[in-house]
Amino acid sequence: MSGASMLVKNADIGHRSTLDVRIDGGLITELGPALDRSDLDVLDAAGGAVIPGLTDHHLHLHALAAATSSIRCGPPHVRTAEDLAVALSRATPDDTGWIRGVGYIETVAGELDRQGLDHLHSRHPVRIQHRSGAFWILNTVAGGAAGLATAHHPGIERLPGGQPTGRVWRADTWLRSRLPDSAPPNLREIGRHLSRYGLTSVTDATPDLANQSLRSIDDAVVSGDIRQNICLLGAPLEFTPVRSGQHERLTYGPYKIVIADSALPDLGELEALIESVHRTGRAVAVHSVSIPALVLLLAAFDATGTVSGDRIEHASIVPDDCVPRLRQLGVRVVTQPGFIADRGDDYLRDVDARDLPGLYRCRSLLDASVPVALSSDAPYGPLDPWTVISAAVRRQTISGAVVGRGERLAARAALDAYLAPAHDPGGPPRRIAVGEPADFVVLDAPLDDVLDCLSSELVVQTFIAGARV
Repeated sequence: MSGASMLVKNADIGHRSTLDVRIDGGLITELGPALDRSDLDVLDAAGGAVIPGLTDHHLHLHALAAATSSIRCGPPHVRTAEDLAVALSRATPDDTGWIRGVGYIETVAGELDRQGLDHLHSRHPVRIQHRSGAFWILNTVAGGAAGLATAHHPGIERLPGGQPTGRVWRADTWLRSRLPDSAPPNLREIGRHLSRYGLTSVTDATPDLANQSLRSIDDAVVSGDIRQNICLLGAPLEFTPVRSGQHERLTYGPYKIVIADSALPDLGELEALIESVHRTGRAVAVHSVSIPALVLLLAAFDATGTVSGDRIEHASIVPDDCVPRLRQLGVRVVTQPGFIADRGDDYLRDVDARDLPGLYRCRSLLDASVPVALSSDAPYGPLDPWTVISAAVRRQTISGAVVGRGERLAARAALDAYLAPAHDPGGPPRRIAVGEPADFVVLDAPLDDVLDCLSSELVVQTFIAGARV
């Protein structure tokens, strides 16, 4: 719903500190000094910057909402097996009797499996998601309730004798179908968090969205629980918004394909899948977090060709010799340098030193004319876009170490990587201009000061379609 006519005065726009912005019908209709403000609602920016609303080009809405009511199973609050056992013992099961945990990492209790989780908690069914989001760990009670022993999903990890280990890889939708019936989590609080950070648009990168999930997101947009514009990568190829006649804020983007390192696909199968998506007129968004996955994907693109909009999600490690190939193929990269700030010390400990220069590249890709968009991958990475932008600029870990010094971006370039529209990640940043949608952010300081600080505390007000949110 578009906001009423109003005026934002004394704004810093393009280094001019006394500009006014008039909004009518959800659009910016005037821009200039000392505009007529009679009979208008007025917000005084007091010299603070007004910038376009930010776009998070890769996150997971329902996982974000679910994480808020889940038990944290990793640092900083849980660091040992004993810590995890205490956290699980204090957890209150949900309405279905299950305990849901998130954020597990092997430094807590090693390569956790069904038996290991039983030692920590065996009374209630427990499922814990690994910090990467790649797999779930179920204790024996949970595995029995989900029927892992007799199920045939390829993501179920098994011992040589066929018994399930309790780990289930890249099977979120399937696993959800085996759990007690429950509605998707409410998205209202997530919408508020997004607005607080200055985000006016997000791309949900969850693959293979079920009908119930699609309807939940559609309902949240229609009801206003989420005011942001939403682009879906996991929408089926035949997708149209359920209530497309009632709103235009829910769209679909390239089709999400996951190259799972736990079971790399056959090259021919990957080529066939990409070609089938391209034939529908839709681009692909391909998950790649390892060198083998990236090499496989580039080989597939060499065979299939690329179309406008094809993108690589994460590109977590990109060897030097792959950078020019990305440029030649014309693909975009949607990456998450926020992981450097969040878990960079783990990377320094666990990642082969030869691969560290290619970790979450930014500067070298832009220098090679590869379009780059920044994003959070929340809840698996930090949601705050200003944290991600700062990480792209500083590349510092929690301990203060620097990972990939040569990949640092200038603050303005890092901010611009959040300002491209959802349908054009890595494209030109949106600007405050007459005729543009009134999706913008009022900040508490001039832009130069904001770029020095890079803190979400400077977000004063977010506008979407001309309405304060």
